[in-house]
Amino acid sequence: MSASSKLLLEYNGSRFAGWARQPGLRTVEEEVSKALAVLLRADEVPLTVAGRTDAGVHATAQVASYAGPPVPVAGLNALLPGDVAALACSDAPEGFDARRDATSRAYCYRILARPGRSALLRGRALHWPHLVDLDGLLACAATLIGTHDFTAFTPTETNHVRFWRDVYHAFWRRASAPADPGPSDLLEFWIEADAFMRHMNRVLVGTMLEVSSGRRSLEPFRALLAGQPRDAAGQTAPAHGLYLAGVGYGGERVLAGWRWADPGHTSSTG
Repeated sequence: MSASSKLLLEYNGSRFAGWARQPGLRTVEEEVSKALAVLLRADEVPLTVAGRTDAGVHATAQVASYAGPPVPVAGLNALLPGDVAALACSDAPEGFDARRDATSRAYCYRILARPGRSALLRGRALHWPHLVDLDGLLACAATLIGTHDFTAFTPTETNHVRFWRDVYHAFWRRASAPADPGPSDLLEFWIEADAFMRHMNRVLVGTMLEVSSGRRSLEPFRALLAGQPRDAAGQTAPAHGLYLAGVGYGGERVLAGWRWADPGHTSSTG
């Protein structure tokens, strides 16, 4: 019987060309695989990952799997660069596949909605110096829940063959700011679905911001969920505001960093 292991990772995607290995480019997969190979004394450690994040996208709860025993987290972190951290490494059921066995993924997109930029959030949240209609954003998010055709929210040249996705949760909230009793300028869009397509979350955010700014209304936004073409939707929001924030495996949701926000605790999404 061969051992299988599950690895929980977080990373700052700013200086990576994404998760997946690419010749001549710095990727998260390459860094993690190299570090594991040292600890396991192997030539190579192939990894399977729950979500193949794009260049510039971050993760607070990326799940990867590999064939082999678990390694000490401290030892792995000693070999990883500073913008990647292992949070946990544990035994997994034989044959566990982080991607195939996942039943849902959750993402968070962060927006700093204020006139002035932030040095501390540079590369970690989209600076949006325009007025925001939070009620409009909440209404958009509520329409996403359920099963819809998201053709309008992925590039035309995509290799996807199935464009229907089941969205379990979708809502906006103001990020908590314990030191500041006033309203936070940091907004978060949270979404959990069975699977996502390339750029789907970023196009959703870009299009919802158009509703928030009055450039389009809610009903045309809702109509996009019936399989309209890509050019009917809005712009693609930048990668640096997006985080892979959770992965579901049956009844278990793997989270790290921020805890999943309960929409009932903030604003109802219907």
